[in-house]
Amino acid sequence: MMTPMRYVVLVLAIVISLHYILSLTHDGYGQATSISNLKSQWSAGRPPYKTPVPDEYYVSENVTAPSGRRANAAIVMLARNSDLNGIVVSMKQMEDRFNKKFRYPYVFLNEEAFTDNFKNRVTELTDAQVEFGLIPREHWYQPDSIDEAKASAARTDMVKNNVIYGGSVPYRNMCRFNSGFFYRHPLLDKYRYYWRVEPDVKFFCDLDYDPFLIMQDQNKVYGFTVSLYEYEATIPTLWQAVKEFIHENPDLVSSDNAMAFLSDDGGESYNRCHFWSNFEIGDLDLWRGESYTKFFEHLDKKGGFYYERWGDAPVHSIGAALFAKKEQIHFFNDIGYRHEPFQHCPQGEAHSKGKCWCDPAQNFDYEWYSCLARYDKMFS
Repeated sequence: MMTPMRYVVLVLAIVISLHYILSLTHDGYGQATSISNLKSQWSAGRPPYKTPVPDEYYVSENVTAPSGRRANAAIVMLARNSDLNGIVVSMKQMEDRFNKKFRYPYVFLNEEAFTDNFKNRVTELTDAQVEFGLIPREHWYQPDSIDEAKASAARTDMVKNNVIYGGSVPYRNMCRFNSGFFYRHPLLDKYRYYWRVEPDVKFFCDLDYDPFLIMQDQNKVYGFTVSLYEYEATIPTLWQAVKEFIHENPDLVSSDNAMAFLSDDGGESYNRCHFWSNFEIGDLDLWRGESYTKFFEHLDKKGGFYYERWGDAPVHSIGAALFAKKEQIHFFNDIGYRHEPFQHCPQGEAHSKGKCWCDPAQNFDYEWYSCLARYDKMFS
């Protein structure tokens, strides 16, 4: 072989050897240069979920974690003792479809102490760790700063106008707690990611990969399955409060955010689109950060959780859309899910791969009241 050619071969051998060694010894380098990551870069011009989850994330039967990796995550369930039967339904499906393979811990939260019967029933359903927490009173009940006469008049008016949950104070307590306090509970301090699960929901498909690792490895901060329009009567002044916050804190709003999901005119008005927060897979640090903390405090001072009926779904959605990059908000299109009365049923190959038992024809994704098309359009 000619001398110059020998040097070329030698250099190539050294480069390939270094690539192989770095791939084995440095997880970040291996992920950045993996075929799946390079393929994801080729998906520009379409929503990220259109690129399938790489095979490396899937686990076979009787394997509890891919390559021994786990995210620092928990399944979070807000429940009362009276919700027990609905909790059992949801939890049993969660275990059978996903968690018996991965054994992520559960955290149950309640404004009252859980009964022994509740604890015994749910712990029988899983081999994972289960913890039970009591919500601090100041995080749950209507604060003293609220003018009760004004709040009561607002509830009465909503009842007259048949606004769903319009007369309920406990529902408002729940919305405020989920908006600004659940992630502050001491039992969640040690975790980075969470999966919110509610009573009486359905999970239609086997999930043989770890969505928490997708969140971690791809730097996602918020995941959803259903998006839709909020009831206008519940949030008449919410967007004005949001605009005030943006005007006062422009430096806290992320560049390349998802404002286009929320507004059709650059933020002047709210189109009422939100992610349905009864299903969330999220990064707790999104809510713990300075931007969202100040945002929630701003909204809480307005009193709209009680003078109107601001829900945690629009509040979380607006927070995620403003303080994260749009690429960090992920549609879990392969997780089949139903919370009455809407459902997401995976389509095509995702339906067969997940052994889903929902009817693909019964799918809310692109119904007239869905906002998924607006999410897709952000990536076109």
